[in-house]
Amino acid sequence: MSSNRVIKQEMDIYKKKYPILALTGPRQSGKTTFLKTQFPEYEYVNLENIDSRNFAIEDPKSFLKQYDKYVVFDEVQRVPQLFSYLQTKVDEDKTMGQYILSGSQNFHLMQNITQSLAGRVALFKLLPFDIEEMQMANWLNDDYSVNLQKGFYPAIYDREIPSKAFYSNYIQTYVERDLSEIIQIKDLKQFRKFISLCAARVGQLLNLNSLANECGITQPTAKSWISVLESSYIVYQLQSYHSNFNKRVTKSPKLYFYDTGLLCFLLKINDADSVKLSSLKGSLFENYVINEFVKKNYHNNLLRDLWFWRDAVGHEVDLIWQKSELLNIVEIKASETIMSEMFKGLNYFEKWAPNLIESRTLIHTGLFNQERTLGKVASWKNITL
Repeated sequence: MSSNRVIKQEMDIYKKKYPILALTGPRQSGKTTFLKTQFPEYEYVNLENIDSRNFAIEDPKSFLKQYDKYVVFDEVQRVPQLFSYLQTKVDEDKTMGQYILSGSQNFHLMQNITQSLAGRVALFKLLPFDIEEMQMANWLNDDYSVNLQKGFYPAIYDREIPSKAFYSNYIQTYVERDLSEIIQIKDLKQFRKFISLCAARVGQLLNLNSLANECGITQPTAKSWISVLESSYIVYQLQSYHSNFNKRVTKSPKLYFYDTGLLCFLLKINDADSVKLSSLKGSLFENYVINEFVKKNYHNNLLRDLWFWRDAVGHEVDLIWQKSELLNIVEIKASETIMSEMFKGLNYFEKWAPNLIESRTLIHTGLFNQERTLGKVASWKNITL
């Protein structure tokens, strides 16, 4: 079931327009299964395989002669020297959809693509399952906290691996291996502490000085560790919306995790009831909802801009997204009881940007949807972008 991914439709469109497609995303997000099952007309070559890798490194011309079109190269960042040969080959052959490149180390993959293949590649990101994909596979629970705590990685559902076991292995096997290949981490214990401190600050403004002080590292080290966690698809930063209409706005980004299951594991939240009892319940649900917007944006290749907004006195809008010129503003509440005062952040923002608002939505933990004078009330199951 994990091969049924929303992103396939977009990739089919773009393989007729570009010679190369590149698919990136976190390890274990289902890229290999997806590429093998959904692109059966492509030959699959994994460059983690030592023989294939040596062939590509030692004789790239013959390698590309053998694999000359309709080939998936997985973990292609393992052979960086292949990229310039690919550039020459696709320029000469002029075949659309000639290659699909995939890799988990976004840092190395993107570095090579921007250096050698700019303009020749359509880029896609496959994240863990989104809500639509979970529904298609009959894996979505009506209780948001069950999904939130369990997480959205395919192996948890496909292979019925308990969340705790999956994430424990994930941290040791993938995160630490990937990161130690990008930067030298002298003290793994300290690095684990850093990731846990990030988890405890989820949904907050990113304060590198405070993170560095609490972890006992320098501010530049904290900055480089955050960027490595971003390139490994563990965390992302949501930027603040600042337009000329209000000078006194927060410019710092907010920190979120790409997967709430991993976030709960780091926070030692081991069941759905603990999500609802947690002092971080509001931030956890906010991360859960914003993730869905992020996944929809990537899986449907919408390329929308996403922000939050906060001013110096604490007025806030949890999420702003832009489709055309107008803004869509979203309030996220970890509650099933909807009160008019919950719209106050959206009301305040609209005063500042009276002619810029297309829609106002309040997303809650329940399953009902309503149209109200103040805006739409939407269940977390009915997120649209």
